[in-house]
Amino acid sequence: MLNTFIGNAGHLSVIVAFVAATVAAYSYYMAARGRALGDTDAAWLRLGRGAFLVHAVAVISVIVCLFGIIHGHRYEYYYAWSHSSNHLPVYYMISCFWEGQEGSFLLWIFWHVCLGLILMRASKRWEAPVMAIFAGVQLFLTSMILGVVLGELKIGSSPFILLRDFMPDLPVWKTNPNFVPADGTGLNALLQNYWMVIHPPTLFLGFALTLVPFAYAIAGLWKGEYTKWVRPAMRWTLWGGMILGVGVVMGAYWAYETLNFGGYWNWDPVENAVYIPWLVLVASLHGLVLWQRSRTALRTSFVLVIATFLLILYATFLTRSGVLGNASVHSFTDLGLSGQLIIYLAFFAVLSIALLISRWKKIPISEKELTTYNAELWVFVGATVLCLGAFQVLFTTSIPVYNAFLGFIGIKSNLALPADQIAHYTKFQLWMGVGVAFCSGLAQVMWWQKNDKSSLTNTLTVPAILALLGAALVILLVQYYGHKMELAYIVLLTTALFAVLANLSMVLTLIRRKVSLSGGGVAHIGIALMLLGVLASAGYSNIISQNVSGLLYSREFDQTTNQDNVLLWRNDAAPMGKYDVRYTGQFFDVPGVPGYVDKQLLFRTADEYKALARADIKRGDELYYKAGDTLEILPENTYYRVEYQDRKTKEKFVLYPRAQVNEQMGGLLASPDIKKFADHDIYSHISAVPPIDKEKDWSEVQEYVLSVGDTIVLNDYIAVFRGVEPAHQTAGLGLNKDDLAIQGDFLVYGEKKQYHVHPMFVVRNRLIGRVPDEVEDLGLRLSFLNVDTQQSKFTFGVSTTQKDYIILKAVEKPFINLLWSGTLLMALGFGMALYKRRRETEAPAVAAPATGVRPRPVQPKPRQVA
Repeated sequence: MLNTFIGNAGHLSVIVAFVAATVAAYSYYMAARGRALGDTDAAWLRLGRGAFLVHAVAVISVIVCLFGIIHGHRYEYYYAWSHSSNHLPVYYMISCFWEGQEGSFLLWIFWHVCLGLILMRASKRWEAPVMAIFAGVQLFLTSMILGVVLGELKIGSSPFILLRDFMPDLPVWKTNPNFVPADGTGLNALLQNYWMVIHPPTLFLGFALTLVPFAYAIAGLWKGEYTKWVRPAMRWTLWGGMILGVGVVMGAYWAYETLNFGGYWNWDPVENAVYIPWLVLVASLHGLVLWQRSRTALRTSFVLVIATFLLILYATFLTRSGVLGNASVHSFTDLGLSGQLIIYLAFFAVLSIALLISRWKKIPISEKELTTYNAELWVFVGATVLCLGAFQVLFTTSIPVYNAFLGFIGIKSNLALPADQIAHYTKFQLWMGVGVAFCSGLAQVMWWQKNDKSSLTNTLTVPAILALLGAALVILLVQYYGHKMELAYIVLLTTALFAVLANLSMVLTLIRRKVSLSGGGVAHIGIALMLLGVLASAGYSNIISQNVSGLLYSREFDQTTNQDNVLLWRNDAAPMGKYDVRYTGQFFDVPGVPGYVDKQLLFRTADEYKALARADIKRGDELYYKAGDTLEILPENTYYRVEYQDRKTKEKFVLYPRAQVNEQMGGLLASPDIKKFADHDIYSHISAVPPIDKEKDWSEVQEYVLSVGDTIVLNDYIAVFRGVEPAHQTAGLGLNKDDLAIQGDFLVYGEKKQYHVHPMFVVRNRLIGRVPDEVEDLGLRLSFLNVDTQQSKFTFGVSTTQKDYIILKAVEKPFINLLWSGTLLMALGFGMALYKRRRETEAPAVAAPATGVRPRPVQPKPRQVA
């Protein structure tokens, strides 16, 4: 039965949220119009506050309604049907919430509500102009989920649309207008990962935080307060830099754990769309620091803060307009919002750029000249390098946009994305890393001292020499292990080591001086470690699953796949690098049972999410299920148990790479499992498995007439027939009182272990049925064919098939932990900087880049930096 109440309530809440945002934006604008900063019209201000509070309540109501639809499995609504299913746990239902475009817009709106409520309390004199911008952005964002049709005009896409309204041509509506599907299509398999529960909220919070400094910058231009906006904007920029940066790396780690392209960054256009604004955001942070410290680069700060938010809007257009449909597997399809997205982007671009141009000459500039011995110059150079790196990625990523625009005006374009995007981007971004590493080390050293040729030489000599010695040692080790090191890699290695050592020397110096630690120094060490981790793990990944068998696995595979994978027959060891590797079977995830459960212990039922235990399921001494118990399973993924053993040390570890057959997503979906060591990871994923959706090719049945205690040879394995017993606990038969079910009891001796096999013989309503039992490890299937009660003889049929196998790829990724630990240090550095600034007021003061350092005199020499 249709439940339209919750959908109507949700849709009404969206309309209320849109109207309230409109009223709030206009009221705050009128409260600040024509008045100096801090002087507001009290009546309009009260109305603006009230309207935004109504907007906040309405947004919460929308969220509650949408999650209620998903959690309640209300598949009469298209959003729940297309993103959820009956068997998802609650934490994946949360992922369903933002899998769709409407849900992700709603998540973004929610974070803006939270930030707006904070600003209403904390922004003081800035409230009216800042919240006018804030509410204006909410107006546009809320319109994206409005779902209102006015004649030929559609405004937004509603998450509360009914399935019958979204897909009106289905024949079922003619016979049953109130039809509700029994189950949904489910959450994308690749999103069923814990990182997808926390990564999108983190990323969208980072997006939302870029609005705050943007709003302060626009308010500063609007009110003619060209300098006072910097201090409050600085704190929010720090928060944005930290959270958006962590969100980007969270996405990289999700890709590393979930996707099987062998890494964490594939330069996909959707990845780039997030990476670009983060680079510009970090550059804008350094611009703000320069103004606070030495009154330079204020114009640059305005430009970069505004550009960061506009790039967020541009990223939204890229990923949600459908323009990347053929260029990225991660982009959303077009829901008809392209026009709205363009209007959204154009409105704020025109508003901010026009305001910036009109006020440009009034923005203060420095009368000082910067020389080589000014730390400010190198901070400015570093920010420039970040922007150049962002522009390079932006230019290439936007090629589909150029083509779409030229096609729109009638010009045919042959522009195409680079064939090898990883090589293309890496070629340029590697040198950006060199520039960032060098500038971060040099500027941090210079920041804390008075600089001239002598003092700078004395300070830099030790870290420079140690960096060169460290680089030389690494180069020798790389060559010793048979690898070559390109010039670009050598330069990046040397500069990254210099950045680590230079920043570390200053942090240690501050400790000795009993000065508060520099958050900037710690963050720069983190960035340098990230660069070293990227260099080692991406530049020197080692494929250890080389095909040394001389076999061509399949003519359907390309040459690389045939060369870089190892074929593993079930229970047969194969050499792979320094390991002997053995594939030992297929496993399922059983909720409530630690680890995974062997598929051979489970009898599948008509309900694919339920199975019966064929034997006791234990972990140690704890019994989870007894033989014959019904249990729930998660059947989407099959986990393949792969055992690694070091040939020298005999140490073992086990990995469970997973895979599933999903024809809608191109066939086999494989996710890796990773063994983590201190200095490297072993990254393993399935490349191919026997066709899961096809019947196995069994041999002709060979019959055996046996007495209890007989021994036979089955497919080269010894089998003992131990007797016949009632099949009381047998799965899936649905036995009635008058039915007869017996099962044979065989003990088969495999290479590594013994197997109990129980083929069944059933008599129901004078009809005979047979339920064979299969030993996948050995490629055997036994059927109970007949019973001779007079002679106590039993007839069994035996079929054999090719043994189970997998084709596995394994890659050794050296020092990848430097990337993850560097991310944590970077976040810690941002956090330290925020902690130091927590008590700052709006009073003028001098501060340091991203760190909150003490004021110190500078050595001005004339060169203007805007």
